[in-house]
This record gives sequence, C-alpha cells and structure tokens, in this order.
Amino acid sequence: MSGFKDMVDADRLGVFLDVDFFGIEATVDGKKILIVVDNDELKERQGGQDLAVVESATLFYARSEDLPKRRAAGENLNVNGRECLIDDWQEDMGIATIALRENIVM
Repeated sequence: MSGFKDMVDADRLGVFLDVDFFGIEATVDGKKILIVVDNDELKERQGGQDLAVVESATLFYARSEDLPKRRAAGENLNVNGRECLIDDWQEDMGIATIALRENIVM
C-alpha cells in the first residue's frame, strides 16, 4: 500500500498543486510558503457574484504541512501582513483549500 501512497503524494505535489508553475510566494502567519490562488473557483462558489466594494476575498490551495494548524471558520489567518477571516478551510489528501475574507477599512 505504501507504493500507492507514494504515487498519490507525488501527484499531489506535481499535478494537483503544481506550485512550480502556478505557485506564488505568500507569508502565512509569518512563514513564507508557496500557494496557488484560484479566485475563479471562489467566484463559482459564490454563484458568480462579485463581492461588495468594502470586502475582498480570495481562495488558495497549499500543502497542509506548510500551514499552521487548521482553524475553524470565523477565526483569523494572517496572510501577507493582513488579518483575514477564514470562511472555509478544508483539507484532503494533504492539500488545504482555504477561502478568506478581508474587511477593508474605508
């Protein structure tokens, strides 16, 4: 069974989360990691609706082991020096999908 797990792990990094091609560097809770931003998926999750002017949102994928301990919706996560609220944090086979919201002070 370890052969299959090794194949899944390799695919997770090389196919599903190709940080070398799609990744950007971000600082998450003070640690520099590579993430893959997918705001098209976020917009689809929102039913194609754009957010209000006073709110911004983003969805990104990252390797679970690169991130801090998983947090619940409504908790904070600091990304690139900005405090964001977690809307959703899912993990599957070592890949985290995190949807964030940031209220913009005007």
